[in-house]
This record gives sequence, structure tokens and C-alpha cells, in this order.
Amino acid sequence: MQKSILITGCSSGIGLDAAHGMRARGWRVFASCRQQRDCDRLRAQGFESPRIDYTDADSISSGFSEVLAATGGTLDALFNNGAHGLPGAVEDVPTEGLRYIFESNVFGWHELTRQVIPVMRAQGYGRIVQCSSVLGLVAFPWRGAYVATKYAIEGLTDTMRLELRDTGIKVVLIEPGPITSKLREKAIPLFEKFIDWENSALKAKYETSLLNRLYKDSGPDRFELPAAAVTDKLAHAVEARNPKSRYYVTTPTYIAGYLRRILPTKAIDRILSDV
Repeated sequence: MQKSILITGCSSGIGLDAAHGMRARGWRVFASCRQQRDCDRLRAQGFESPRIDYTDADSISSGFSEVLAATGGTLDALFNNGAHGLPGAVEDVPTEGLRYIFESNVFGWHELTRQVIPVMRAQGYGRIVQCSSVLGLVAFPWRGAYVATKYAIEGLTDTMRLELRDTGIKVVLIEPGPITSKLREKAIPLFEKFIDWENSALKAKYETSLLNRLYKDSGPDRFELPAAAVTDKLAHAVEARNPKSRYYVTTPTYIAGYLRRILPTKAIDRILSDV
């Protein structure tokens, strides 16, 4: 029987590549997007594309119900992927902004996952794959809000893996470093909405650092890989009999994981303070 996978955040980047890649491997792909126009575009490409907006609980329920209606009540794999960035110094991130990014990057994931688990528990098997980040392992300056959400996902996922150990449900983390995507571009509206950098005590640093990174196209980041690198790890995570608990993607993630194991915190701080 054809296996089914629900992938979120498929309008571009990692999610879009995963949708195409998993379909090419023979999976029945439900490629969800936050906006209906993106769902319509994917449907024109032959995908089943329910609308799921992590900040809209009704869309999570209705989108997942659409999947279950199509499969007859089963789902083999879930890939939680959709997320937003909110760049800015932690002291400049208003609570409203932090709450917004947690809605999209954590709470919505949790709500969808809670609806998926009973289905997988009843059928006796399933894979839940969470797209974390190198920023779920170490913290970089200017990315505090995003780092906080990825640390939260790491903790929730590790705990789920323990709690679901005696079921047929495998829980996996994928931790990419720099991947070709629109994450930075899509973060600009949130930066402009929430961050009052011109009145920040760190205004000069914004001007010499973050603004250049946000608004100037300087080409790919060092060690950047295409989204297909994540799809390769996703395929192993959902198809291997005994998947790894964690899959690193890109050289920076391997370096960060290694440094976290061998160096004291102050040494890591010195290395990462100017990233």
C-alpha cells in the first residue's frame, strides 16, 4: 500500500522540496501551506494540499480532517516543518512578537502533533519528524526568538520520544544549518512589525550587522546546502526500520554538536558571539 505523509510549510524551501522528493519516492504527499493561494498552486501541480496555518487552530483541525478523510483515517508520517524567523536582539523583541512566533513555531506544531498521535497510536505505527535547526543546539546573536522556539521543539520532541517509546511511533529530529530557503526574506515583515531598532541601545550594531544580513543579498551562506539535503534525511527518517533520533544537516550543525559536547559554555560563547 502507498504510504502517506503530511508535510507542513510547503509553499517554498524545505517543505516544497520535501513534497516533491517524497512524492518521487512513491509516497502519497499531503503538502500543506499556510495560505490558500499556495495550496491552490500545489494542487495545480498534482498535490493534495490542505490549508494548515499553525496560528489558526481551526485550520489545523480542518486540514488534518481533510487528510484523514482522504486516507480512510490513517497517516504514516508527519513532518512538522513550517516556521518563521523574528530577527532582533532579545531585549528588543516585544512579548507580543515572542508570543506570535511561538504560536507559529511551537504551539501550532504541538496542536497538530497532538491530533496525529491518537491516529498513529490506534494504527500501531507512525513517524513524527520535527524540523529543528542548528539553532536548537546552540544560540546565535540576533536570533533569540527563533532560538527559543527551536530549543522548545527540541525539548518537546525528546520528551515525546521517551513517552512514545513503547508504541509503534518513532519520533525524530532533523537539525539543518544553512539551507537555501526564503526564511530570511519572510522574516523581514516580522522584523519591521515588531523590532524598533532605531530606538534600540544596540542601534549601531543593527546598522553594521543585522540590517546588512537582512536587506542585502550577499549570496549563499558559507556551507549552505540546497533543501534536498534535508529531504534526503527525511526519507531516511521515515523509511528506515530504526531511524536515528537526530539527523544533522550541513557542516555547521556537525561542528555545533561537537563543540557543545567538548567545550565549556564560555568557550562556545566566545566562538559564537560574532556569528
